[in-house]
Amino acid sequence: MAHLLVVESWVGSMSRLLPRAIREGGHEFTFLTRDLHHYLRSAPEGTAHPLLGARNVITADTNDTEALLPLAERLHTVFGFDGVLTSCDYYLPAVARTAERLGLPGPGSGPVRDACRKDATRRVLAGAGLPGPRFAVHEAWADLARAAREIGYPLVVKPVDLCAGMYVRRVDDEEQLASAVRELAGFPVNARGQRRASVVLLEELLDGPEVSVETVSHAGAVHVVGVTDKSVGGAPAFIETGHMFPAALSAADAEAAGRTALDALEALGLTDATVAHTEIKLTSAGPRVVEVNPRPAGNRITELVRHVTGIDLAAAFVDVSLGRAPDLRRTATGLAGAAVGFLVPRTAGTLEALDGSRLRALPDVLEVELAAPGTPVRPAGSNNEYLGHVMAGDPEGPGARARVETLLDELRSGLVVR
Repeated sequence: MAHLLVVESWVGSMSRLLPRAIREGGHEFTFLTRDLHHYLRSAPEGTAHPLLGARNVITADTNDTEALLPLAERLHTVFGFDGVLTSCDYYLPAVARTAERLGLPGPGSGPVRDACRKDATRRVLAGAGLPGPRFAVHEAWADLARAAREIGYPLVVKPVDLCAGMYVRRVDDEEQLASAVRELAGFPVNARGQRRASVVLLEELLDGPEVSVETVSHAGAVHVVGVTDKSVGGAPAFIETGHMFPAALSAADAEAAGRTALDALEALGLTDATVAHTEIKLTSAGPRVVEVNPRPAGNRITELVRHVTGIDLAAAFVDVSLGRAPDLRRTATGLAGAAVGFLVPRTAGTLEALDGSRLRALPDVLEVELAAPGTPVRPAGSNNEYLGHVMAGDPEGPGARARVETLLDELRSGLVVR
């Protein structure tokens, strides 16, 4: 039995999938967090959050990496950890440094740091000769305005250190740019209480559909598990409205996307102890990297992969974090494709009615998860404001996306916000 140190987590699906994978692998874990209530609040009423079922739950200031490292050393002398991991982007750099300090498996703190900073990722990939969008990184308004004119509108404004599409905006002129920059400046601290970098990333707007490549790295080899497609809405924001696995691509496009992800991971140095989710635009000029996430995909993509291939990316994440070869053998699941669609709110108010009981009984529906009546609702500006999701499988192939859209239409017809 191995013992893992888990430092914080997202409170979404991975916060449940990861404890399950640890236990199903025959292991145990210690959970380290700065705020127990963050997880208590996210658990359904009357239930305990799976992360708080750890062998040990310890509170400490996980935002202070310099204090976290000696604490982890002291805990390691007592518990003898075999691996350390997190699913939360905001703690990936600290966990990578912790793994190095304790002599445990990990992808390396430098590569993780560069992947978690969108501006550093751009510089590393450009330095490696990988084609990408024109970009600029500045803090002062005069520099941003000048760089925007040089890149040319339309362009994309991005924070360099936020997740879930927060404050990522398309802008078509200088007035919209100024508004986006002001909005971002009004969010100086992220949801975990960490002060953000004040620089802003400007990128050329890329054409074409977006996909993600799900990979597992172990002992210097990177394995492509598959390619997921993505639907995006909510302009001028970029909100993920759904995903399908595998993506409905030609063999050539899927191969090109996979090769681009492998090149990016190699350039960043993420070739060991990593499950990665690399987002790519299939532009008219060829594949271009949007960003590289050195952790398993969110938004239920890992479950789409599992339903279709039998590969459990959460379990693979545990394995590589322990320095063990992951089980990436495909098994027959009866499904050739699966899709998930998200209910994205467009109005503000309070959720009064949303019923998915009929959908749950349908044979091709894999998941239905919906917000409860009484939930405050606001128009979505990122991937954090969903009112729920529905997932469906298709034994034949790419029909899952159309099926999910039909199911979402049914949910919307019964949606009442006042």
